[in-house]
Amino acid sequence: MAWWKRAKSDDNAVDPSLPLIRLEGVTKIFKGDADEETRALDEVTVDINRGEYVSVSGPSGCGKSTFLSILALLDAPTAGRYWFSGRRVDQLSPAEKARVRNVEVGLIFQSFNLIGDMTIYENVEYPLTVRGVDSAERNSRVHAALDRVGLTARAKQRPSSLSGGHQQLVAIARAMAGRPPIVLADEPTGNLDFKSGEAVMAMLRELHAGGATICIATHNPHYIEMAERHIYLFDGKVMAQPVA
Repeated sequence: MAWWKRAKSDDNAVDPSLPLIRLEGVTKIFKGDADEETRALDEVTVDINRGEYVSVSGPSGCGKSTFLSILALLDAPTAGRYWFSGRRVDQLSPAEKARVRNVEVGLIFQSFNLIGDMTIYENVEYPLTVRGVDSAERNSRVHAALDRVGLTARAKQRPSSLSGGHQQLVAIARAMAGRPPIVLADEPTGNLDFKSGEAVMAMLRELHAGGATICIATHNPHYIEMAERHIYLFDGKVMAQPVA
């Protein structure tokens, strides 16, 4: 068996035939000084099906990070509707949204977002503790994830003692220990050298092979081509093809 495989019981979809993600006319507007408005997303309509590997690209400021933040339920649209696993996100309570983020979404950020005063083991374990996973299961999942990324020997170290590449691998192990149906990765190789970046992408491919849905924002043409489908954003809109 693969080191990671999403359990069927983790899928809480109302109807498995529905897309895992559905955005319909989603717009996100940020207000700055003097009520100046920035339209980060502009009537975006997108479906992402279970088991897909999707890349998202576009020039800086096109809305990629905002797009992923909305998918992860970290931000809410200004207008439009979002369904996650058949559920209208705007109709979920704060507690239900928190549960979706913690149980059903694996987040991998360019900035790693590790907790500095926790060990590597504790960083990977923490989301499972919040979920109430029992200690034996937590231990099994954390050791399996750290072994897969080659960091078992560093489990007692703190993030500051690791290179950027190793910190990103910890972030991947943390996300994957929860066995989420979807993994959202925002420029996960942006701060890494080539070797570390290739290791991260190999891990994402393996997770996809194990049943996870992958959505990655990247500028790298090679990584874009690895995906089954490509979403190109320009000025907050989904475009049929890149704009020259």
